Parts: sequence; structure tokens; C-alpha cells
Amino acid sequence: MKLYQTYASPFPTRVRLLIYAKGLEVEIIEPPGFHASTEAKGDYLKINPIGRVPTLVLDDGRAIPESEVICEYLEDAFPEPSLRPADPWGRARMRLLSRMCDFYVVMAMVPLFNLSGRSRRHWTPEAIEAAAGKVAEALGWLEDYIGEDGFAVGGALSQADGAIVPQLVLAVEWIPSLFGTLDPLPRLPKLSAYWRAIQTDSICARLIGETRDAIAGVAAQAKAQAATSGG
Repeated sequence: MKLYQTYASPFPTRVRLLIYAKGLEVEIIEPPGFHASTEAKGDYLKINPIGRVPTLVLDDGRAIPESEVICEYLEDAFPEPSLRPADPWGRARMRLLSRMCDFYVVMAMVPLFNLSGRSRRHWTPEAIEAAAGKVAEALGWLEDYIGEDGFAVGGALSQADGAIVPQLVLAVEWIPSLFGTLDPLPRLPKLSAYWRAIQTDSICARLIGETRDAIAGVAAQAKAQAATSGG
């Protein structure tokens, strides 16, 4: 199998969580045209006409887009070890936390993603403060549902951890560092405890390191392009 993805996008992270935890042999490919790249997506659009990452290509050539769908496929095709809680309530909470990341946390970050791609002369304290406030609000909703046993749900890794971990790297490290905003976690004790605990898990620590390195790489690439263009 092949996974087309980028390390800077939070969505493929949950897929890599399953790949690492299940010990699957998957070739990881970073297609062109994402983040600070000026390349066209080119042939990748033949694999995924939606033009987003990730996409899982099976050994027979069939392609599956969308991270949540890929995760469900991998769970069904490779059920051991399972990264879905055993009981229906736990599975519902796992899916809820993942959905909240996708629909609330990510969407709250979009204005900051957009600002990060523009010259700082376009940044205003009001816009940054408003966007950071929305991110903190969305994280507050996670606070209401996050587990208290060191993992997002129950006492073991689940797909929800793969959804939450990259969002926290962005929210508590990237956003405050780039925009000078406050770390939102001190006001969220359950989420703070979760963040401390999940970094001690070897698989999540690997995902966190990959995300940090990718964010730094994108920032360096954007800075180099700005210097070249004089912008």
C-alpha cells in the first residue's frame, strides 16, 4: 500500500497512528503542490481528484481518500490491534472527539492559517485575537469530552488521539510562537493533563516530532520564498 500525505497536514496524522500501531508496511509519499510549495499537484489529481491529502492506494491500485474513511478501512482490513474502543459508548466518544477536531478546531484555525501565508503587514491584533479566541473556544469543547486516563478515550490509544495530537501541536506551539498569543491550555486542566500524558506514549511522541519538524520545514520554505520574491 501507499499513503500519499504530508507531515504538516493534521489529517494524515491519524492514519499514520494506525499504520505505526498496527505495524503495517506502507510506502509514504509526499505529493507536490502542498503548503508553501509553488509546484502544481500534477499527477496527484489522477489519484485523488479532490486534490487533498491523505489518499491510501491499495496494492491493487484502488484509491481511498479522506482520513476518517481510510482509518475505518484499516481497522476493518487489519483489526489487530484495534484502535477503536470495544464498547459502543467509547466508540461514539472517539468519533465525537475526531469530528470536533475536524469541524470546530480546524475551522477555528483557518483564519490563522490564512494569515500565516500573508505578509505581516496584513496582520492586525484584532484579527489575531479573534481567531485565537475561537481556537481556545473550540479546545474548550474538547475539554468537556477528553478522557482522564492518559488517552483521548479510555486507557488505550484510539483514532481520536491521532486526530487531537497534531491539533494541540498547532494550538499550543505553532500559534503562540508565530502570532504571540497565549497558550490556551493553562485554562483547560483536563486537556493540559492529556497533553502531558500523551507525549509519553511512544507512537504519539513520534507523531508529535514529525508534526513539529514538518511545521518548521514549511516555515523555512515560506521564508526562503519570501526572501527570493522580496515580499
